Amino acid sequence: MRALADIPPDRPVLIAGPTASGKSGLALEIAARQGGVIVNADAIQVFSDWRVLTARPTPQEEAAAPHVLYGHVPGDAPYSVGRWLRDLAPILEGPERPIVVGGTGLYFAALTEGLADIPETDAATRALSEARMAREGRGALLDELDAETRARIDPLNPVRVQRAWEVQHMTGRGIAAWQDDTPPPLLPLDRTHAIVVDAPKDWLDPRIAARFETMLAAGALDEARENAPSFTPDRPSAKAIGARELIAHVAGTLDLDTARARAVTQTRQFAKRQRTWFRARMGAWTPWTPAEEAA
Repeated sequence: MRALADIPPDRPVLIAGPTASGKSGLALEIAARQGGVIVNADAIQVFSDWRVLTARPTPQEEAAAPHVLYGHVPGDAPYSVGRWLRDLAPILEGPERPIVVGGTGLYFAALTEGLADIPETDAATRALSEARMAREGRGALLDELDAETRARIDPLNPVRVQRAWEVQHMTGRGIAAWQDDTPPPLLPLDRTHAIVVDAPKDWLDPRIAARFETMLAAGALDEARENAPSFTPDRPSAKAIGARELIAHVAGTLDLDTARARAVTQTRQFAKRQRTWFRARMGAWTPWTPAEEAA
């Protein structure tokens, strides 16, 4: 495999790529040839309640190489990039070379560029901001932000405006000031071998459809039946693509063909967003094209 030829065996490896692009298989191959612990960098695979549907490593794959930060968070528990960095820190200091693999670009950015330690919003501030958003709208909150914060956030995104207002209201400092105090990264990019999977749409789309069929055959419907009693749309793990559709199917409100088609379409749309993010933010990473490896 040509992707392995230039990887130093003593340097941490980062592997980013869109869903269903073969990045987990590449991580396993590196671990088999060079050793290392495979570390999850996927924001949905951290949850414990959707193993099959989120394409977490199988028990056989976990037996082939050590895997960490997979399925270690209850599905009803909030989880943030800051929590992921805290969970990752002792692993980076451990004896085994980390092979960090996933599709959540923000995790990789926080790891290699640093993350501002901005406080989480408390319940009272959230209630106040939501009431004002409903009563006065986004513009009223935007007008109260400091000029530097207004220049950095998307003023048309109500979620970003609300979050910026909450931080300023709680702390007396704008988000821009918090961002300017960003600590050094845990793992600077120049200390890693960073790979980004180049997965063209015409190659990836059939893989996405085939993988969903594999998930169904591997027990995704049984998984949905197990999750149905506790499932709510606002549950953090409910962001797993296909979860709502399969829950609706096992509840008898959606036929399987429609559930399948919706999940595949949503996955393809998600992969497109991932590819766009990686192109914009990972120009310094080494590209790997699995389609060329298979040719």
